[in-house]
Amino acid sequence: MIRAALTTLACGALTAVLLQPTAPAAGDDTPPYQDPSQPTAVRVADLLGRMSLAEKVGQMTQAERADVADDQGAVTDAYLGSLLSGGGSVPTPNTPKAWADMVDTFQRAALDTPLGIPLLYGVDSVHGHGNLQGATIFPHHIGLGATRDPRLVERIGHLTAEETRATGPQWVFAPCVCVARDDRWGRTYESFGETPSLVESMETEIDGLQGKPGQLDHADRVLATAKHFAGDGLTSYDATKAGTGAYPIDQGIDRVTRAEFDRLALAPYWPAVQEHHVGSVMPSFSSTDFNGGSTDDAVKMHANHELLTDVLKGDMGFDGFVVSDWQAVRQLPGTYAQQVAASVNAGVDMFMEPYSGSATGYREFIATLTGLVEDHTVSEERIDDAVSRILTAKFELGLFEHPFTDRSHLSQVGSPAHHRVARRAAAESQVLLRNARHTLPLTPRTDVYVAGSNADNIGNQAGGWTLTWQGGSTNVVPGTTILDGIRQDAKGSVRYSEDASRPIPRKAVGVVVVGETPYAEGFGDVGGPQWAYDPADHNVPRQPQTMQLSAADREAVETVCAATTSCTVLVVSGRPVVIPPDLLAQTDALVASWLPGSEGAGVADALFGKRPFTGKLPVSWPRTLDQEPINVGDPGYDPLYPYGFGLRAR
Repeated sequence: MIRAALTTLACGALTAVLLQPTAPAAGDDTPPYQDPSQPTAVRVADLLGRMSLAEKVGQMTQAERADVADDQGAVTDAYLGSLLSGGGSVPTPNTPKAWADMVDTFQRAALDTPLGIPLLYGVDSVHGHGNLQGATIFPHHIGLGATRDPRLVERIGHLTAEETRATGPQWVFAPCVCVARDDRWGRTYESFGETPSLVESMETEIDGLQGKPGQLDHADRVLATAKHFAGDGLTSYDATKAGTGAYPIDQGIDRVTRAEFDRLALAPYWPAVQEHHVGSVMPSFSSTDFNGGSTDDAVKMHANHELLTDVLKGDMGFDGFVVSDWQAVRQLPGTYAQQVAASVNAGVDMFMEPYSGSATGYREFIATLTGLVEDHTVSEERIDDAVSRILTAKFELGLFEHPFTDRSHLSQVGSPAHHRVARRAAAESQVLLRNARHTLPLTPRTDVYVAGSNADNIGNQAGGWTLTWQGGSTNVVPGTTILDGIRQDAKGSVRYSEDASRPIPRKAVGVVVVGETPYAEGFGDVGGPQWAYDPADHNVPRQPQTMQLSAADREAVETVCAATTSCTVLVVSGRPVVIPPDLLAQTDALVASWLPGSEGAGVADALFGKRPFTGKLPVSWPRTLDQEPINVGDPGYDPLYPYGFGLRAR
């Protein structure tokens, strides 16, 4: 396992005996680093001793696939250690085989270097291998937090790993172990919930992704990443940025005491590192300010030596590697050289430096870091520590013995068995908030009238990080919409009208599916900028993210609830949506459906009683937007529905 292999390397205390390369058998010219019978620490030390500065800096560099897609030789020439696919960065065609072929093509280029160091390929598999058309898309974390089912979450992590590694990537930028404390944050749905204890209980996802110690080299496991260290969910909302095109809360400042930061931001990382042995950690874009709210001395996490080196690598004993977020180093103060120096010396080991404007980001990084080592701004010891951590992960992943994609699990990508787990997860994530007159579960033989913007939209129910970075209402993945599921489970007639304009049968029950449209990161901040740049957007800004129902959804609820024998409202969203009292009074049943992923049929299963309602709120549900931030334990705590709330149907 990574921990055992690297601890002494990271501390610089490896004994002379261990550092001494083991002599190969007589007549065998195989260098120790290529000998799988040698301990990982010996292999790392041997390989490190053979590397030039250029090769070491290359290992610390991660480029985007688009940077080198038309010139795979750049992987060889720059000694690149890693590539990634950002959201929507995919091969053509976007198929499992094409992914495996693409990664293997880049891998051949990496192996063509003198030392033949394999490439590490990373993707954002945050709710399944979301970039891949045909992958199983599971509920986002907020829905998984509602299940309170750590074993299910571990299973989902394993299936995600299987589908990801079968198509080439060996590394995922997941899970997010953030504690979301303000639902206006556009990444709330990436969090398991608002309490550290809930988040920690769901870190079984790491075990599902990586397997048990010693299993990283298996064809159905990947290296996991705990993110975003630390406090990404603890940033303060800045109302002065709302409506300006800036992010009002994402990537902001944690204006808290150190004790609050330790309790709400750092807490999940202790078990992630010490119990689940996560292999990599990604710092947050956010900053910390422990001095009463002044931003003058706020420190960006990517330059925070105390937290990255002293706390994470020191106190917690983390011996994996730290990878920067997307161009995050460029948010630090100073020149680019000063930014890189500050981040490397703070403890970042690998740098995600894709294209940046007109410059080629990764080449600028390589030249800059090389210069910093040559002028002694960055020590060779710091470089060796970073590279040792990266190489250890590659050895433990088995990439030196099996660098190319093991395609034995390729047939499992999007398989019926995986979709069954996704359907179960969607059902378990449903939280019943209101159930007047025992409306739910619905009687299967009842006629059903279905309306609302999210009833028949798999793109909306999948959310962000699906096919593209922001996701999209027109994005289509294999699976079932909620309407599909209702049609599967209902034995009576089902009539659908998105805007409730079709006539409503006299004795029908109503189901109105409302909620949010897809977003990711700061574009989901309430008051944040509006995305317009997916091909399907045609440069037309998407609707603002407000945590309020749209006028069309509200009208659909009012129309259906006035004319049906009972009225159930499902809220498909990445966070709570404010339900005005007058509208709530018109409903009989209210369900938080979160972002259920590719199997809307799981939502229908709960509606019709095929699976019981067992979900509990992972976050507090506010009465009004003005209550945000609202969290369990706050003085005067008075949400519409409290944290942990969830009814059982009859």
